[in-house]
Amino acid sequence: MQCQELQCQKPAPLQPGDLLRVIAPSGALREFESFRHGVEIWQSRGYRLELSSGYDDRWGYLAGKDEGRRSQLLEALKDPDCRGILCARGGYGGARLLENWGGWLDDPRWLIGFSDITSLLWSLCRYGISGVHAPLLTTIAAEPAWSIQRLFDWVEGRSIEPLQGTSWVEGTASGILLPANLTVATHLLNTPEQPVLTNVILAFEDVTEAPYRIDRMLTQWRMSGAFSQVKGIAVGRFSQCDPPPNVPSFSVEEVLRDRLGDLKIPILAELPFGHDGVNAALPVGVMGRIEGDRLWVEESSGNDGN
Repeated sequence: MQCQELQCQKPAPLQPGDLLRVIAPSGALREFESFRHGVEIWQSRGYRLELSSGYDDRWGYLAGKDEGRRSQLLEALKDPDCRGILCARGGYGGARLLENWGGWLDDPRWLIGFSDITSLLWSLCRYGISGVHAPLLTTIAAEPAWSIQRLFDWVEGRSIEPLQGTSWVEGTASGILLPANLTVATHLLNTPEQPVLTNVILAFEDVTEAPYRIDRMLTQWRMSGAFSQVKGIAVGRFSQCDPPPNVPSFSVEEVLRDRLGDLKIPILAELPFGHDGVNAALPVGVMGRIEGDRLWVEESSGNDGN
């Protein structure tokens, strides 16, 4: 089953006492203190966390070799007691796990992360299961209380408030919400792991990408026709993307406005998600709506894994 024009299935709401597996599918873990704080936040809510064997391995810039990281993911998916998967950090490497990938199991469970975890979240969505674009274990401790509560509200079955931004292109749009790191999503275009981009609202963020590289990625989206059936775009934080001093350049906002502003779809920007600041949780594969200066998410009482 692929998430196309229909909503993805949400896993059953989490409850204190549930077992969550911790995996490191991407970059090597370096932020051990913030990781520990992240584990403590989930444990303080009453969840049992199990650190997957090899979560702290290192192979170059990766958290261990591909077979080890893929094994962590598969063991979490096959564990009948596991109700959710928490990703340790981003970096790079998630897409490598999807080469020769056999697909996701039919038993829905939560997958939570962002940045490089986009590759896994979008692949999961292709199989009709909703994950959450949300803080990693190494970043959640830096979130304000309302952002942490927002994540727990969603995965525990409660509704969440809309996010407020600034309208760059006014209008109303409804569609399947696909939050993503722009760089990772761009590298999924025209691969088997790209979700169908018909009737969707894309929500993009990125970090440490120069304006010309963002221009290049968005131009690829335009030239490939990937925007042709998109209903709206939500823009989060593009942090550390300023051009070098004394080098002729557009600003990142100028690039985004230029490459997105003529698509004749609503564009809502300055939303509080992404790196280096508040990273408000956004579900993947559920109905979203851009209306005025707000990005709405469907009520949590919709289809779930019960």
